[in-house]
Amino acid sequence: MTAHSPDQMHPILGIPLLRVPRHVAIIMDGNGRWALQQRLPRLEGHRAGSRVVRSVVTEATRLDIPCLTLYSFSTENWKRPPEEVNGLMDLYQHHLIAERPTIMQNNVRVRHLGDEQGLPEPVVRELRETVRLSSANTGMHLCLALNYSGREELVRTIRKIAAAARTHQLDPRQVTEEVVAAHLDTAGLPDPDLLIRTAGEHRISNFLLWQISYAELYVTEVLWPDFTPQVLVDAIRDYARRERRFGGLQPTSRQTPGPQTAGGTPTNHAQ
Repeated sequence: MTAHSPDQMHPILGIPLLRVPRHVAIIMDGNGRWALQQRLPRLEGHRAGSRVVRSVVTEATRLDIPCLTLYSFSTENWKRPPEEVNGLMDLYQHHLIAERPTIMQNNVRVRHLGDEQGLPEPVVRELRETVRLSSANTGMHLCLALNYSGREELVRTIRKIAAAARTHQLDPRQVTEEVVAAHLDTAGLPDPDLLIRTAGEHRISNFLLWQISYAELYVTEVLWPDFTPQVLVDAIRDYARRERRFGGLQPTSRQTPGPQTAGGTPTNHAQ
């Protein structure tokens, strides 16, 4: 990552470049409630939410955010009515194809977080193709958490490490946090600095449990279909005002948190 001096400012955000999050993760929530408010079927809420993804990805690339992760479908979501799940899978397949031009134009690299097993074959096929086509891109990493569970990711990671230890490729005494991180779905990427949750919910929902240990949380009442690039900008500017200590006593160069941003509830977990 390019080193920045403390006085370098972001040309769009108007904040120091050192305070721009390297990795933004978003729990996209509220599609169903949005549809209910509009007196539409739940699937129409998901359709509206899927259209928002393009504008958010485009804005994140414009802001030069190195990594963006979107939580689109958890392993727990299979419990929803079959017609809703089937409709969602059709949407994923369609948008994985339809958004390829935007992905390529914005030089975005796509990565899948989660387990392919259980996903319909057409979705897996298009997901792999999108990942393959974008693999040579050098811009923002776009991580799609699809059929994802934080706990299951940790189980898969433990299995990988155990297998390496069993074949003597790894000494169990050499297992460190860095070794664990290297076996996660997000291997090679920075941990999220900022976690945004929409629709006013104050839950982690089994998302990136290892990676968000020190992420700053930003909760907005905005439902995902109403999420705009300006909400993303507001969240990032709020993040830039946070004081991050990572468990220590001496503050970093972060400023004291400012007043609450309209539409969002800042949550500072500096210890």
